[in-house]
Amino acid sequence: MNKKIIITGAVFGVLGIILGAFAAHGLEKLVDAEAVKTFETGVRYQIYHAFFLLILGGTSFVNLKHKRIILYFVILGVIFFSGSIYGLATNELSSFDFKTIAMVTPIGGLLLILGWIVMLIGIMRNKVD
Repeated sequence: MNKKIIITGAVFGVLGIILGAFAAHGLEKLVDAEAVKTFETGVRYQIYHAFFLLILGGTSFVNLKHKRIILYFVILGVIFFSGSIYGLATNELSSFDFKTIAMVTPIGGLLLILGWIVMLIGIMRNKVD
């Protein structure tokens, strides 16, 4: 499980760097400055949670059951939160209207928060200091 968590964190990190570079060097030519700023918010949260997973995979303070739950919350949270932000920021470039699914953004944020809460609970329940 730890290897899966670390691999997922690394993949989120690689994709976050690629998307961040795209936002800085390509997207600014296609959309307005506000959309680029919005896109960068999605990248920032994706990178935060890439680091979160890398740390989680390397710690023994949280048991495997909690780690599995956290991993699923973070994967879905990043897809819903950052993914929907990417879609909304580039909405004018697509034939699909991402505004119709904008409701998934706060759901994604809630899933990310739940991942952190489960980690906190897991650490607090751990008997080892």
